[in-house]
Parts: sequence; C-alpha cells; structure tokens
Amino acid sequence: MLRRTLLWMSERDGLRDVLFALPFARGAAAKFVAGETHDVALRTAAELNREGLRVTLDLLGESVSDRREAEAAADEYARSLDLIDSSDASATISLKLTQLGLDIDTGFCLTNLERIVEHAGRLDNFVRIDMEGSAYTQRTLDIFYDVFERHRNVGVVIQSYLKRSADDVERLVELSAPVRLCKGAYDEPATVAFQDKAEVDASFVRLMKSLLDGGAPTAIATHDERMIEATLEHAQANGIPREAYELQMLYGVRRELQLALTSDGWPMRIYLPYGSQWYSYFMRRMAERPANLWFAVRAMLGR
Repeated sequence: MLRRTLLWMSERDGLRDVLFALPFARGAAAKFVAGETHDVALRTAAELNREGLRVTLDLLGESVSDRREAEAAADEYARSLDLIDSSDASATISLKLTQLGLDIDTGFCLTNLERIVEHAGRLDNFVRIDMEGSAYTQRTLDIFYDVFERHRNVGVVIQSYLKRSADDVERLVELSAPVRLCKGAYDEPATVAFQDKAEVDASFVRLMKSLLDGGAPTAIATHDERMIEATLEHAQANGIPREAYELQMLYGVRRELQLALTSDGWPMRIYLPYGSQWYSYFMRRMAERPANLWFAVRAMLGR
C-alpha cells in the first residue's frame, strides 16, 4: 500500500509543485540527487571515481510535451558530454526518451537521440537509454534497435517485473546489445507485470543468467544482496570474466555495500542523477525501498 501511494504521488504535478517549494524536501532529496548543475554533478562524479567507482550521469526529467523543451534537453545532454570530456571525471550518460520528445513524435525523438549518440561516439563515450513505464517499452526498444544498427555506443534497460522481458532479452542477446537489468520502479498492472516480489526476483535471476550466458555486455542494477550474490555465484561458476559485466547501484543507496564490493574487486557503477526535476525520481526511490523513506524523514528533520 505504501509503495503504491508513493508511486501515485510521484505522478501528481500538484504535489510536486508544493514540495518543490519546501526547503526540507530539497534537503531530503539531496541524499539521492547530486545537485542541480553540471558542475556539482561532475565534482561528485570525480569524487566517486577516486573511490574506485564508475559513474553514469543522469539528467533528471521526463514527459516533455514541447518541441523546444525536448530540443533543449538534447542540447543539454550534448553539453554534458563535452563537459565530461574536459573534466577530471570519468562518466557516461543515461537519458529518458520522453525527455527527448517521444510523446510528441517518434521520428523527432529518434533524431534527438541519434544526435546525442553520435556526439558521444565522437568523444568515445556511451549512452544508456532508460526504460520508463510499460506503455513506452515497445517504442523505446524500437528506437533503440534503430539506433543500434548504426551506433554501438548505446545500450538499453530491461525490467525484470515485466512479463515480456524474457523475449526482449532473447533478441537483445542475439544482437550482443548492452543491457542494464533492473527490477523496475513503476506501478504496473498484473496483466503486464509480476506483482509478487518472489516472482520479480525469480525473473531477475533468469534474465541475469540469460544475459551473462549469452555474452551480452551486462549491467546488473540492484541493491538486493541476494540478487548480487546470485549474479556473482553464476558468473564464477561459469567462468564469466569480471570485465564482461558490472554491478550498478543508485547514488545514496547502500553506499557501504557499494564500497565493500568495489574493494573486493567487483566493477561497480553509480547512477548519479542531477538537475532541478528531482521530484518524480525522489518519490520512486522512496517507493522502491522503505529504508529510503526513513533516511528522507531524518533529512527533513535535520538529523
């Protein structure tokens, strides 16, 4: 019930406008968001690099309905790639297609995405396409397949709670496409998504094995120690080298575990979100893990 309530809140623009104005809310979000500017995000990325952590920068924003705003977002991503290239930080980028105009026009979105991917290629960088709600899954994959035919420095995300994901992974493995596997963070109906945690976890393990055994460049994105242990055990038992995959976690979540795995020699990448549009992202982090809500309450109280 709490998870569904928080996910519902994440989609309410009226609540967003109220919370944006509250200083304590921004303080709570600061645990999970690096800041609102490139400069702060890149400084944080460099600090994480020095701790042995890989980084992906995630400019927050989604559901753009204005062409000029979508083009501005594409410009901002291109600029972020330039700033990464000229900074001390080592980082890739991730993005959402609805921020690039997917709700406006598919061709328009594709043009914006390809411009970013081409620019990243010139700078020897990489772009990850994030997956959004199930209404966007097929369109996201169609655009990814289109761009991947021409550019290999782009990857996509698959969510284990979607019932369709086994078929999607099969095709992605055939293409040797880079895949980030996560559980999923949207409120989906039973017709398209597993509702029971045990089913989501079982799907995650099956998909992880398919990706690693198939040789696709794989990112295992989870804070669940059981999923991490299953991944490492499977990789070791089947002679899959560490350079064939990496673990991924979100900034501000389970930092001690991130550092412990890194110190043991496991490749770890941190998703580092930044920007002013932090509300939806913040609420989904609260919904994903009850402990995050406690951290946020403590931050609001100044403790």
